[in-house]
Amino acid sequence: MSRSTFTPRETVGELDRYIIGQQAAKRAVAVALRNRWRRQQVPGDLRDEISPKNIILVGPTGCGKTEIARRLAKLAAAPFVKVEASKFTEVGYVGRDVESMVRDLVENAIQICQAEERESVANRAREQAEERIIRMLWAIDHPPPPPPPPPPQSNTTLKPNMLGPFMMGPPPPPPPQGPEPTEAELGEMRRMLREGQYDERKVPLDVEQSSGNPFMTIFGGGGGEEMEINLQDMLGQLPGFKAPPAPKKRRELLVPEAFALILKEETDKLIDHDKIKRDALRRTEQDGIIFLDEIDKVGARQGHQGADVSREGVQRDLLPIVEGSTVSTKHGPVKTDHVLFIAAGAFHVSKVSDLIPELQGRFPIRVELKPLTKSDFVQILKEPRNALTRQYEALMLTEGVTLTFTDDAVEAIASYAEKANEKAENIGARRLHTILEALLEDLSFSASERGESTFVVDAAYVNATLEPVMAHQDVARYIL
Repeated sequence: MSRSTFTPRETVGELDRYIIGQQAAKRAVAVALRNRWRRQQVPGDLRDEISPKNIILVGPTGCGKTEIARRLAKLAAAPFVKVEASKFTEVGYVGRDVESMVRDLVENAIQICQAEERESVANRAREQAEERIIRMLWAIDHPPPPPPPPPPQSNTTLKPNMLGPFMMGPPPPPPPQGPEPTEAELGEMRRMLREGQYDERKVPLDVEQSSGNPFMTIFGGGGGEEMEINLQDMLGQLPGFKAPPAPKKRRELLVPEAFALILKEETDKLIDHDKIKRDALRRTEQDGIIFLDEIDKVGARQGHQGADVSREGVQRDLLPIVEGSTVSTKHGPVKTDHVLFIAAGAFHVSKVSDLIPELQGRFPIRVELKPLTKSDFVQILKEPRNALTRQYEALMLTEGVTLTFTDDAVEAIASYAEKANEKAENIGARRLHTILEALLEDLSFSASERGESTFVVDAAYVNATLEPVMAHQDVARYIL
């Protein structure tokens, strides 16, 4: 089934494989994704009048807001960018402008379309790269014969002719060529190349040299990074502007290294860059998803002044993009009318109603995510395909150590995570990362010295390792 035709129930089912709980949020984003497909089926001009139903996810940190948006974009194979609203500043202040998130979205779409196009020409590019490597190896093994000695100089007086004032003599003969390989010889060399029999050989290749970034040279270090990016974007939008080619230098490379560089060159020759740009702009406008994190940080609280003035300015800068406007990028103009915006925030201090009314109206769907409990932590540790316990088991197996978590150990870990979130800042599922790192620190340090062995993590081991830390509340605040 095409990813774009997932039903809401199927989308929720896919999200359930990675995210525990939060069914209301999953249903909301699943319906928003399906509505995109529905809009494409609407005939006539009405299609352009149907705007996306933007979503605000309200919930504490670590409860799955970002993961839901990221998995949704991956599921739909859609351009996706995550930005923090607090990093933006009002026009006229130093900082990132809100239009930069649309430019980032286009770059992400370019990468997606490039990857798809590269995959479509991968076989042809590999064959051509193999042909070049084989020809280079053949030329090394079968050099041309030495050129014949030059003819003796003639004392004949030069005479005028029709081609010029003097007769300069016949053109020099072409350089001698080595023997041409037969199809059988080429086939045998291709087989040897694929089997790695040439991996220790070297071939000459012109390699691009990194000469540094001229923009960073002009504007200095980190302080000029944003100016560097903006200046490159402006120059890239000029008609006929082309960046100067990087200088090249002849180097002797091992065959695998040379093959990788040649494969990239051949792939770049085969892909249609104009088609990639067109597809990327279309997918940005029709399928793009922008995740606005920490939207609560730009909500102006009533009765406060000072920095809140700038926060409200950021909201007003965001408003036209969320409503639908045209943003200039180096790849062409992009309309944001049908870009899906998913905003998220904890809203501990402020609330959704603190956002300016115009911005609130552009986010008609609001979903509250629930804080995670011990039972949620148990499921997070056991059920998802990317569960942390499975990740650590795979990491230790690379050292030959078979790591196993018992059911009572998982229960104990979940219990300590819940207690740590209660005593300190509630960081949700991210607490499991700190708990497991503290729990497995000794094993991670000594795994390379254990060889083939088995290590079982049970409730007794969890209690013996974490209880001394939890007993000292001040220490637990920083360690767990």
